[in-house]
Amino acid sequence: MPGLMRGVARVAVVSGTATAVSNRVSRRQAGRWSAQAEQQQPQQEQYAAPPPPPAEAAPDTLTQLKELGELKAQGILTDAEFDAQKAKILASS
Repeated sequence: MPGLMRGVARVAVVSGTATAVSNRVSRRQAGRWSAQAEQQQPQQEQYAAPPPPPAEAAPDTLTQLKELGELKAQGILTDAEFDAQKAKILASS
């Protein structure tokens, strides 16, 4: 019987040591992974997508009025259409 108790005690010590080592390795790996994640996070923010290109600016009022005058001179617009569009351009400026 003493040999049996000695064997059981040895198994208990070995398995307890293995569990302790395994837990320590797991904690160490988790610590390394969290440190790596913290280092990579600022790098990811540094390489953020570029902002969208600015919207194309609307032509200035004078250019719009010149184009409108050319359309009227070519006979594409009637006097009433010209006056309506001219009023709209002047109201938006």
